Amino acid sequence: NIFMNKNFISTTILLFISAGFLNAQQLYMPRNITKAIENGTRSLDGSPGQNYWQNGGKYDISETVNPETKIVSGVEKIVYTNNSPDTLKFLAIRFVNNVHKPAAPRGGYMGDNFFTTGLDITSFSVNDEQYDVDSKNWGTVASVRLKQPLLPHSSANLNIAWNYPLSKQDGREGQIDSTTFYVAYSYPRISVYDDYNGWDFIPHTLRQEFYNDFNDYQLSVKVPKDYVVWATGDLLNADEVLQPAIAKRLKESYTSNDVIHIADFNEMMQHKVTLQNEWNTWKFSADHITDVCYAVSKNYVWDATSALVDANANRRSSVQAAYNDTAKDFHHYAKWAQHSLEYFSKEWPGVSFPFPKMTSFQGHADMEYPMMVNDATVSSSGRFGNRGFKFAQMVQDHEIAHSYFPFYMGTNETRYAFMDEGWATTFEYLIGIEENGKPDADSTYKMFRISRYIHDASAEEDMPIITMSTQESGAAYGNNSYGKASLSYLALKDMLGDATFKKALHHYMDEWHGKHPIPWDYFNCMSTGSGQNLNWFFKNWFFSNNYIDLRIDTIRKEKGFYTINVKNVGGFAIPFDIKIVYSDGQISSLHETPAIWKNNEKEQLFKISAKKIIKSVEVDGGIFMDYTPGDNIWKQ
Repeated sequence: NIFMNKNFISTTILLFISAGFLNAQQLYMPRNITKAIENGTRSLDGSPGQNYWQNGGKYDISETVNPETKIVSGVEKIVYTNNSPDTLKFLAIRFVNNVHKPAAPRGGYMGDNFFTTGLDITSFSVNDEQYDVDSKNWGTVASVRLKQPLLPHSSANLNIAWNYPLSKQDGREGQIDSTTFYVAYSYPRISVYDDYNGWDFIPHTLRQEFYNDFNDYQLSVKVPKDYVVWATGDLLNADEVLQPAIAKRLKESYTSNDVIHIADFNEMMQHKVTLQNEWNTWKFSADHITDVCYAVSKNYVWDATSALVDANANRRSSVQAAYNDTAKDFHHYAKWAQHSLEYFSKEWPGVSFPFPKMTSFQGHADMEYPMMVNDATVSSSGRFGNRGFKFAQMVQDHEIAHSYFPFYMGTNETRYAFMDEGWATTFEYLIGIEENGKPDADSTYKMFRISRYIHDASAEEDMPIITMSTQESGAAYGNNSYGKASLSYLALKDMLGDATFKKALHHYMDEWHGKHPIPWDYFNCMSTGSGQNLNWFFKNWFFSNNYIDLRIDTIRKEKGFYTINVKNVGGFAIPFDIKIVYSDGQISSLHETPAIWKNNEKEQLFKISAKKIIKSVEVDGGIFMDYTPGDNIWKQ
């Protein structure tokens, strides 16, 4: 008898007593996610389950950058803890920089200067036992079978020595000029082992981004004299690597509201910045963070200030910028970043900036890293026409917003890019309203985030947002990850109102920061946090092939009313305004939130008093750009 089965009874009770029962059941949920809920690592109300676990490690990394050979070499000790209930018979080792190897899979064509020989591991041991690993045949992730399996709730000590060449064609990392390098993904790391997929063996292809454990890091970087190092984490030994006047300015910047020029171009050229030892070793520390990276240069100038990110605790974060003195926009970057950190802390998302530092470095990637961004200069490249500095500030805002998603929240960018890019795009838009006014922010958002998507009628454009990012190609990846996802968050904000939306968002962030949330955790947390069953909304936006297309179908005058029939041809539950112009010139406007589509996603009828003659009616979605705007206007 099935009703006498213990497992069935316990599972049934779990399902029915959970506040999120209806939420989970109405949304498609993959089998592995269902199993995670049954195992108690996730829950139907969106919070981490009573059996939730995640693995992690302590990394002690020492690297040397040789500017002559362009070789990065390093040694590291990793104490990796298996908090899972599983016995691990092998470890997945990830080294993203192997994407530069000619045989590695990639998402597009790369020039000859992109390619390198990749990782060379010269020593690899686990618990003092040496392993013979052939890293020459590794891709971006490889398996090392353990001689002694790692038991649940136990740790392993790894010691690895390695080297690899910096790519000449810099992007997210590599050689920016002959004496300037962005050094990211520079160390072999243990890939994620999680509760819903086990080992993460998805290769890095330059398209999708990253998924990492939260680890504690000690990082030492050895470089020749006159080379400055900017890195993730707190600089521990400023007095051991900087000349006294420079170290003094840096320390003063930690509490300053003004931008301090730590080192200008003349000081860099006149050897007045670093201590004049043959080599200097810079030491950094960062705890419970998903990655570390650094950049080095002997010709970049250096600015710094600080941002008040928590007024109650009087906590400030250091804000720094490193750049070629000719990059005119970067002269503003420290001040812009200060504003970003304070806005994000106070307004949206309204969570105190979670890290002690943010450094903006001039490269070519427009890419985020924990406590660092690598941005291209707008002024030197002439990108994006006459938008100039506004666009440069927007790019930096976007990359700094990633401090929350994915770095604070630990989301899986590889599988679910919309969980980080969509939020960064949303915060980029909201801070843009404050910086440049709503008309400018709307115009920029539509131009760079929505227009290409809505004007492309290809089938890929309308793939469900929930589609795994690894399964998307072409424009589908960008539109699902950035524009469409962002629109879903803004539509929900419009529907719930700012106060309830922020309450729900904070509930999600409070439950999952420092962990590894997945989309269903977000869906159920937002329902729980808002006190509403939002399943219909998430099903409409994330699990459908909908797009944005409203149409004024008919307008009839009868019995003292105009009846306006608005069809939702595309299907997305979007907010919109009905703008009415009367024959006497009077104008009225009616705003509808996405809630209007809850019970009927296909069409809605609106009754307007016929005391005055209507001259024209327009349905306007604003930033929710319409695929066929011509049928959104009716004229008498």
